[in-house]
Amino acid sequence: MRLLLVISMLLGACAGGSPVGPVRFKNAPPVWRVDDRKDVATAPEKRRFLRWFYHFDTYYIRTVRAMNLTRHRRALGVNSLDEVPDSTWFTNRIGIRTMSPDEIRRGPGPESPDLHLPWTIVKAKSGGTAIGFVVEDARGVKFLLKFDLPKFPETETASDAITARLLWAVGYNVPSDHVVYFRRSDLKISPDAKMSVYRKKQPMTEAYVDRKLAQVAHEADGRIRGIASVFIEGKPLGGMPRLGVREGDVNDRIPHELRRDQRGQAALAAWLSSSDVKEDNTHDTWQEDPANKAIHYVVHYLIDFGNALGTDPELSGHLYLGYQYEIDPKESLKGILSLGLVRRPWETRKTETIRGLGLYSNEAYDPGTWKPNTGAQLPVIWADRFGQFWGSKILIRFTREQLAAAIEAGRFTDPRAAPTLLEAMIARQRTTARYWFQRVSPVDEIVVDGARMCFVDLAMRHRLEAAPASFTVGSYDATGRATAAPVKTVSDADGKACVAVTPGNGEAHYTILRIDSSRGVPGTLVHIAEDAGGKQRVIGIHRL
Repeated sequence: MRLLLVISMLLGACAGGSPVGPVRFKNAPPVWRVDDRKDVATAPEKRRFLRWFYHFDTYYIRTVRAMNLTRHRRALGVNSLDEVPDSTWFTNRIGIRTMSPDEIRRGPGPESPDLHLPWTIVKAKSGGTAIGFVVEDARGVKFLLKFDLPKFPETETASDAITARLLWAVGYNVPSDHVVYFRRSDLKISPDAKMSVYRKKQPMTEAYVDRKLAQVAHEADGRIRGIASVFIEGKPLGGMPRLGVREGDVNDRIPHELRRDQRGQAALAAWLSSSDVKEDNTHDTWQEDPANKAIHYVVHYLIDFGNALGTDPELSGHLYLGYQYEIDPKESLKGILSLGLVRRPWETRKTETIRGLGLYSNEAYDPGTWKPNTGAQLPVIWADRFGQFWGSKILIRFTREQLAAAIEAGRFTDPRAAPTLLEAMIARQRTTARYWFQRVSPVDEIVVDGARMCFVDLAMRHRLEAAPASFTVGSYDATGRATAAPVKTVSDADGKACVAVTPGNGEAHYTILRIDSSRGVPGTLVHIAEDAGGKQRVIGIHRL
């Protein structure tokens, strides 16, 4: 407390000219798990997705924000190390631990339903125009069964299965999605199954199922391919609000547009060309706590990835997707003013000829200008360089073997598809990380080792730069006053560098180290203090 009091008294005097600014941290371990599983006794009201209002209200919101000169705020929902703790929104996986290719290939949830035939159709899929059924396998596991368009076999189903596994490995909650193969004889109809005839419910018939299945792609041997998305547990509550919090959820306290885990999707969406990022592709459920059935809370999911990996422009023929919004007044005005004489990067796109692949490549890909289909999903649209950096330093951790394992889940039949997609995915992965590492210093894995502070330059670790950078490290006390002359160091070939630490004066020897890079990227502040046993530790990281 005395330290904090002294700091607060001195901040006003020292912050203005101090190279380490006013940010200070409590001398405590970082929080790695958020307590957002308090009992929500009554399920919150289900949200309706008003599609046209959602899209067009966006322009009003963004115009008002611009006219008000609304000041940008950094993301919330981060711990003192600028990381996202585990919660009902996000669980750290590949960002903090090793994941085997087998684990990524399997993905979340139960194993594939096509290992548990026969299936029983419970009802027809509700909503949307795509053909689908709600089905139960022989285990009683319920799933939504959807299909590829006959003109684009394997494309949507593969994209969904692959992207779901990668986002799950990053840390997001996603359904257990599997590419499945079955025969018409593997399907039976529940006596309670209904179909809609002139908006009236009637018992589902074999002829109805035959008619629907005749409209989807079939294999040469008569099998039918689909994507089986296992039902998410709990009571459905609709999508996540893009602004503010969900009413009735006592655990939902951070406005969604300020959540780091939501903003951080931006870099991942660009990498995977997951252009259909919007509220109705999110899903909240009111779930029972596995350890205590008396407790319920809301868990947050991302769903429906069939339009990722370049599938959307391939299926729709809208080659501009990824470069501009579906409704993009700014880009339209550019086209008008240039009289169509300026050639735009998407105009050279060509339809993919390999079965199962979309228009996905690293050619003409710019992570800084990539756009989803709509500017309406505001947490993604308002992502700053810090959120983009957070997403990038996770996605760059995927190895070639791990990415190949995720691609195997797409079950491509053309032998060219998997290797082609893998090379494009790696190229975009590196382009994405390199872009954001040039805007936020990629100094990470910071630890205090005895009398030294060590860190890793991720740009060198992942071979995104040709040569090591040199680093200048300044040392300051809690008031922002220099305690030693700056020292220089150069990382090794793996990106690791270390410097001696000169502890600051005062309680707990609170010390601030400022790491600046020769690459000219804004610096990183590392806050260090002694724990109760007198051992120095990193208590905070602030990226400039």
